[in-house]
Amino acid sequence: MENKQIIKMKEKTSNRKNRLMLIILVITSFALIGFVSAQTVPSVCCEKTKSGLWCQNVPAEQCDENYRKAPTSCEATSYCKLGVCYDSNEGICADRTPQVVCNNNKGIWAEKAPAQCELGCCVLGDQAAFVTLVRCKKLSAYLGLKTNYKQEIKNEVNCVMSVMNQEKGACVYDYEFEKLCKLTTREQCGKGKNTTMKDATFFPGKLCSAEELGTKCGPTTRTTCLPGKDEVYFVDSCGNPANIYDASKINDKEYWTNIKDKTEVCGKGNANMNSKTCGNCNYLLGSYCRQAERKKMPMYGEYMCADLNCYNTQNGKNYKHGESWCVYTDKEDSVGSRYYKHICINGEEVLEQCADFRQHVCIEDKIGDFSQAACRVNRWQDCIFQNKTEDCENSDKRDCKMVGKKCVPKIAPGLIFWEGAEASAVCNQANDKCVITKEKSLIKGTTESGECADRNSWIKRQLTLCQSLGDCGAKVNWIGVKGMGKGYDIKEGRWKEI
Repeated sequence: MENKQIIKMKEKTSNRKNRLMLIILVITSFALIGFVSAQTVPSVCCEKTKSGLWCQNVPAEQCDENYRKAPTSCEATSYCKLGVCYDSNEGICADRTPQVVCNNNKGIWAEKAPAQCELGCCVLGDQAAFVTLVRCKKLSAYLGLKTNYKQEIKNEVNCVMSVMNQEKGACVYDYEFEKLCKLTTREQCGKGKNTTMKDATFFPGKLCSAEELGTKCGPTTRTTCLPGKDEVYFVDSCGNPANIYDASKINDKEYWTNIKDKTEVCGKGNANMNSKTCGNCNYLLGSYCRQAERKKMPMYGEYMCADLNCYNTQNGKNYKHGESWCVYTDKEDSVGSRYYKHICINGEEVLEQCADFRQHVCIEDKIGDFSQAACRVNRWQDCIFQNKTEDCENSDKRDCKMVGKKCVPKIAPGLIFWEGAEASAVCNQANDKCVITKEKSLIKGTTESGECADRNSWIKRQLTLCQSLGDCGAKVNWIGVKGMGKGYDIKEGRWKEI
């Protein structure tokens, strides 16, 4: 019920001071039923509220009885504290994740990194990644490779170095009176299923099509894509990959003899997108080996460097394949809005939704000129309990800012205002009162002093505070429709002299 307090002021003689109380009651702008001022109600930390929100500081009766609650702020609880979340499906570990959020996403939460988060060296062909074992299996399967995981390698530098110097060449062996060849590494030469390969001879840096080896393998006009490789490659008559596709080298004996690095062939340093003559693709620059479209066939073979980048995206910028980014607009904190992560995948701009009610926000960073974004938990729940600026704006623990003397969410959360009680409890935190001192003088007349002597400025500051708490006050929704009413109420009363 609305707590109305009407205080009559008794007139006094000149130079006596009387007090005028100005009270602002702030309500959500979209509620069809206005919220009214209420007495302060002790709150608890609900793991989940009846309306479906997680880790909320609200009155106890709003908690879902099937979940935990504690008579303290959520920051002090075990189930809402930060820890490490392990995704057993992707093999990825994310630190600084609340337990309840991790569990909701089917992750495994722990205060400290579990054994599954231990990193090792994942060998992917002639490339390597310093990841978990599960992640290595995932990457290997994606690239069509057998899992080769070296847990004894304990840092990323040694992991990369372990594959950089693997020597490749022609492995020549005799089989049924023919001299055959396989392009492989020195380590693998002679380890094939065919027992005759045990007597194989390894020729470092040579292709199986080299005439000097005298094998049955020779040049062709065929090309292919290789697992874990960006580029288009020639294929010899035995099915072995040769050098990177270069139409000008189709009859070049030396090019079919010695292994060439990608820095030694056509189009080095470029993406060579849709090139008919050069297959030196570059994934980081936005091209990758793909089967060519019939309307854009290369001079030889059926593969070329496809363009994987995204152009003319929603924010008007161009992005490389694999990049992700956030798009911020003036409506990011409007009623009904949510954050989206944008991703460039195979030339298409794909949107990934962050959690509703702005419980997640999109954050973006760059590694060099490569953009990366993620949906991260909006840590606003305990802002209002912080009294010091250094605690309020401690970005390691929460996402808050100081507005005047109050600590409020940096990004206002969404509220289920149509259900009333929970949203009202949040918005009523902006209710305030201000005392004006009136002084009457025969010479100066009546003068006013106090923080809210300038009523309009004080009301404006209170509305800013109100809107910072959530879907409160005078707001518009995500399609630009204004809320009903001005979103707040003002009551003035006279302070009863004692």
